[in-house]
Amino acid sequence: MTAASVTVAAIYYIMTLKTQQRNMKQTLETRKLQFVTSSLQNYLNEEGMRRYAEVMNMEWRDYDDFEKKYGSDFNIDNYAKRSALMFYYNMCGTFLREKLIDPESLYNLGMWGACFFWVKFKGIIEEQRRLYNGADWGQDIELLATEMMRIKLRKDPSYKVPETFLRYISNK
Repeated sequence: MTAASVTVAAIYYIMTLKTQQRNMKQTLETRKLQFVTSSLQNYLNEEGMRRYAEVMNMEWRDYDDFEKKYGSDFNIDNYAKRSALMFYYNMCGTFLREKLIDPESLYNLGMWGACFFWVKFKGIIEEQRRLYNGADWGQDIELLATEMMRIKLRKDPSYKVPETFLRYISNK
């Protein structure tokens, strides 16, 4: 009888632990998704769109020209806007890599704009990896952009990121 009681208690204890672990994992995933949702609200509003347009309309000749126009030593406001957008895309890419959100959902939420960002800033990010931050810096931006482009091309095989990004070029 005692052995049966100990066995039942052990089984109950193991089942309780597994349930608690599953609940803790779900709570963590819910919190991360709430963070993504909250971040999306900061991105997908008028101010976020203004910031995105301003960053995407930046122009430079080379990395030195970029730093003189937009680097933290010369233009702290632009640096802040660009960095906020960069860290946002990296965060979305991190959640994608960790499988906390699926690629289709991110695409449908408008994250395919990360493709524009990656194409425009790839050279800058790569140079900053070399100079300051190491080879892994911004890797999840690249992952996000690659996944979003894969989906975009699946839906529209002829799509190409416009060379002018957001700037209107008249056909006239």
